[in-house]
Amino acid sequence: MLETVQGWVHEAQHIAVLTGAGVSAESGVPTFRDAQTGYWAQFRPEDMATEAGFRAHPQRVWDWYQYRRDLLADVEPNAGHHALARFAQQHPGRLTLITQNVDGLHQRAGNTGVLCLHGDIFSNRWLDTPRPCCHLDHAVAGQPPHCDRCGNLVRPGVVWFGEALPWATLQAAEDAARQCDLMLVVGTAGAVYPAAGLAHQARAAGAQVVVLNPAPSALDDTAHALLRGTAGTLLPPLLGC
Repeated sequence: MLETVQGWVHEAQHIAVLTGAGVSAESGVPTFRDAQTGYWAQFRPEDMATEAGFRAHPQRVWDWYQYRRDLLADVEPNAGHHALARFAQQHPGRLTLITQNVDGLHQRAGNTGVLCLHGDIFSNRWLDTPRPCCHLDHAVAGQPPHCDRCGNLVRPGVVWFGEALPWATLQAAEDAARQCDLMLVVGTAGAVYPAAGLAHQARAAGAQVVVLNPAPSALDDTAHALLRGTAGTLLPPLLGC
């Protein structure tokens, strides 16, 4: 089956790739819930990744995200990240990379133009609609930082539970899904929507869909081919990188 999919890669004019937590886990990145260990295990996910939780306990939530950022400091992209980056560099315009991950490992491997559906854990934005006095570069240091004029709080630039995905990013991802000849779904259980819906859109538009994952996923029935294994094992030979 690998040789068949290699042929699809060679023939495809445009490839869309959707990556999930499994790709990052291969580099040692703890999942959202895995990061809630030790001191952080006493808190519910809803208290650490919702706007309501942040407004109720801004320092606690900010500190947790700083803890997660610190965990990522020594993590390196794996062979799967690098294979995608090399393919994109060798074949400009042929690959659109869409990720549910917030850790920035695709970018660190050399990928550009990554569509980050769930945001970026290393970026920040204002909690409330910024006023003219709000400038991130001038935010007062703190836990969390804030505007010295109006008190607006700085929050992590990730999508929390109950929040919509960034509209422009989702639209670009949906366009890529509808326009691709081949979609690779890599390292995701396929249970989180609207991200998982991209595979259905790609198939409905006539693309070949391939799921690469060590274990069965919710998108297996949507796929034309299943490749069992990790991103680091499968992507280098599949993409010739």
